[in-house]
Amino acid sequence: MRQSSIRVALCLALAIAAMTAAHAADTPGADAPAQPQQAQDSSLQAFIRANPDCLEFTDQCSHCAVVNGIAECSTAEIACIKRENQCTRRAGK
Repeated sequence: MRQSSIRVALCLALAIAAMTAAHAADTPGADAPAQPQQAQDSSLQAFIRANPDCLEFTDQCSHCAVVNGIAECSTAEIACIKRENQCTRRAGK
């Protein structure tokens, strides 16, 4: 009876360890490449450089304000259709 209890406990411990390892493999790590974010940042910076008088713009998913030359954007809305950035407010208007 005691041997079967030890076997059950050992099997449970192995199963928990395997689930923990599998979950850790699915979680993005700190060293994961941030290429999509970098590409998005560069496209936002390109839009700002091309439209220096634009203070606010949108892609129909996020709404952004230019603060000190840097775009500060809202979280993208759910189920939106992303379009090209369009200026919604210009300086002096």
